[in-house]
Amino acid sequence: METIVQQALENSLLQAAKNVEDQIDNRLQALENMDADDIEKMRQRRLHQMKLAAAQKQEWAKRGHGEYREIFGEKEFFGEMKGEERMVCHFFRENWPCKVMDKHLQLLAHRHLETKFVKIHAEKSPFLVEKLKIWMLPTLALIKREKTVDYVVGFGDLGGKDDFTTEMLAARLAAHGLINEPDSSYGHRTAGPKRNVRHGGPQRTGDSDEDSDFD
Repeated sequence: METIVQQALENSLLQAAKNVEDQIDNRLQALENMDADDIEKMRQRRLHQMKLAAAQKQEWAKRGHGEYREIFGEKEFFGEMKGEERMVCHFFRENWPCKVMDKHLQLLAHRHLETKFVKIHAEKSPFLVEKLKIWMLPTLALIKREKTVDYVVGFGDLGGKDDFTTEMLAARLAAHGLINEPDSSYGHRTAGPKRNVRHGGPQRTGDSDEDSDFD
């Protein structure tokens, strides 16, 4: 059985490599067939794309993207969320698990300008905690177009311990489209000494974890 599985895996890898090689060959052939006008048109399209990307980054920066900030109160929360395509909000209190989450979110905020990253003190925002049914800290509310689409509650989806990597959290966010596809260059874990979450770990704040939309 192992031989059959191994052979199937090798065949799959060979086919994937052949597909990549074919794509490269096709691109090289297309480049060889291009004349000066085609090359100039391609250059102009690329310049236009770069200008659009730069303008988008400037707009994101104006809206607070690229940094991980604390916001205060329900009014500021709804103001930050208004008109955002994607936003991640960390409901926190001053404890070790929330500080671990902070370090990873700080890295992601710098890398993923397409998403706004903020945090809000749960105990100072009882209305939001009740509305979103936050029952454990840390909790990340994953918001798309002003609606919550999912939550990351505690460290359960991240291996159950505080030594998870930034890549693990990035993959979790990307799974629901909160960030673009993650890469593998976030560096090593930043959580510090490993602690089992049962000791000083995530803390409950309520008894429900149902999704909630912003109306």
